[in-house]
This record gives sequence, structure tokens and C-alpha cells, in this order.
Amino acid sequence: MTALVFVILVVFAVAAVLALIRLVIGPSILDRAVAADVLLTEVLCILGADMVINHHTRSLPAMLIIAAVGVFGSIAVARFVARKENPR
Repeated sequence: MTALVFVILVVFAVAAVLALIRLVIGPSILDRAVAADVLLTEVLCILGADMVINHHTRSLPAMLIIAAVGVFGSIAVARFVARKENPR
């Protein structure tokens, strides 16, 4: 079980570093938005893995809030980009 947890942490760490690189370097706002969504999804996955490994559900409210922030953030960015491309 310890080896599996280590592998999970390494995979999530590598994915988080790659998403952070895209968040910083990303040439457009859409690249940065996607990278932010990936980071939020990773946080959700890490919290979910913690819940499975430690047999608890205490992180569920935090997961719901993070998911809502991700959805609303994506909608806000999409509306901003749509307005920027189609000025009235």
C-alpha cells in the first residue's frame, strides 16, 4: 500500500508541475484557464485519493466547493474571451 501511495503522489506531483508550467508560460488566456482547470481537477483527485486511502468522507464539502469554483471560473473565462473576440 505504501508503494502505491508513493506512485500516486509522484504522478500527481508531475502532473501539477506540468500544469503550473503551462499556467505560467501559456501564451493565451485559454491555455492558462485550461491549466487552472487541470490544477483544480488534480486537487479534487488528490482529495479523493486521500478519502479512499484513509477511509473517510471529511473532504467531500471541500471537493464540492472546489468543483463549483472550477465550473464558475471556466464560465467566467469563456464569457470574457467571447466578449473580447466579439465586441459590440
